[in-house]
Amino acid sequence: MKIGVFGAGSWGTALAHHFSRRGHDVLVWAREPEVVEGINENHQNPLFIKDLGLHPSLRASGEPETVGKHADVWVWVIPVQFSRQVMERLAGSVASSVVLVSASKGIETHSLRRMDQIAEEILGLGPSRFCALSGPTFAREVILGFPSAAVLACSELSVAAQLQGEFSDGHLRCYAGRDLVGVELAGALKNVIAIAAGMVDGLGFGNNTQAALMTRGLHEITRLGVALGADASTFRGLAGMGDLILTCTGKLSRNRSVGYRLGRGESLQEILDSMREVAEGVRTAPAATRLASSLGVEMPISDAVTRILAGKIEAKEALAQLMRRELKEESQL
Repeated sequence: MKIGVFGAGSWGTALAHHFSRRGHDVLVWAREPEVVEGINENHQNPLFIKDLGLHPSLRASGEPETVGKHADVWVWVIPVQFSRQVMERLAGSVASSVVLVSASKGIETHSLRRMDQIAEEILGLGPSRFCALSGPTFAREVILGFPSAAVLACSELSVAAQLQGEFSDGHLRCYAGRDLVGVELAGALKNVIAIAAGMVDGLGFGNNTQAALMTRGLHEITRLGVALGADASTFRGLAGMGDLILTCTGKLSRNRSVGYRLGRGESLQEILDSMREVAEGVRTAPAATRLASSLGVEMPISDAVTRILAGKIEAKEALAQLMRRELKEESQL
C-alpha cells in the first residue's frame, strides 16, 4: 500500500516509521528542509526523536503535493490549527480514491470544526473517505516497537476494517469502530484535562487529587461528546479513557508538561516559546469551552483550564473554586 504521511513531528515520524516497518511504501511530508534531508540521508529525524533510527525504506519530501500524488491513503498528522492552509494547497489535486486518516487531535479554534468537517469543506472528502486514528500511543514507544493499541474509526465500518488490517502488526494493534465523532472528540478533549493534570502535579498535590481530576474530567468530556452526537461508550475505550490516562500521567505528554510548568509558576508564553512541538490542548481548551457554552453543557474543569490559560485566574485558586462548587449527586452523564 502507498501511504502519504503529512507532518513529520514526533507522531507523524513514528507513524511513518511504523507503516514502513509494516512493509508499505511511505512518503512523509516535512516542513523543515533539515528533516527531509535527515530522513532521506541518515534515516533519522534531526529535530524530533533524533536519537532513534528510522526504517531505511522511509522517504521524505518538502512538497505536500508530491506526497499527495504518491498515495491514495493520506495520514494526516499536522496540528489542527495549521491544517486548513495545507489542505487548501492540496484541494485541487485530490484523487477520487483518496482516503484520509486523521491522527491530529484538536478542534479548530476559530470555526469550532473537527478535522472531518475541515476535510469535507476543503478537500470534499465525505464520511466514507475519512477516518480518525487515536489512542494511548506515545510516538517514542511506537518507534521502539513497544506493544501499543489504538482505534481506527470511520462511519463506513468496512473502510476502517480494511485499513485496520493494513495498519496492524505485532507492535501496533488497531481496533475498528464506527464512532468517528466520538474518537475525534475524545482525542481532542483529553488534552485539556491533561493540562489540568499537569497543574495538579506542578502544584504539588497527590494521587487523590489526580484520580479525582481524571475521573471528573472523563465525565465532562463524555458529556460534551454525547451532546455533539458521540457514543458515550467511546469515551470508556482506547480513544477516551486509554488516551486520557496516558496523557495525564505520562512524562512524554506535551500537554501535561504545559500544565506542570504552569503549576510551577511559569508563564504560558515562556512555556510555548520553549517548545518545538504543539501542545494542542492550549488551543482546544477555549474551543471546548465555547462549544460547551453553546450547547448548555457544564464543563467546569475545561472552563477552569481556559481561564488559567487566558491569565484570568491562577491555577491554585481555580482548583479551590472547583472544590467549592455546589454539591451534587454523581450521575452517568
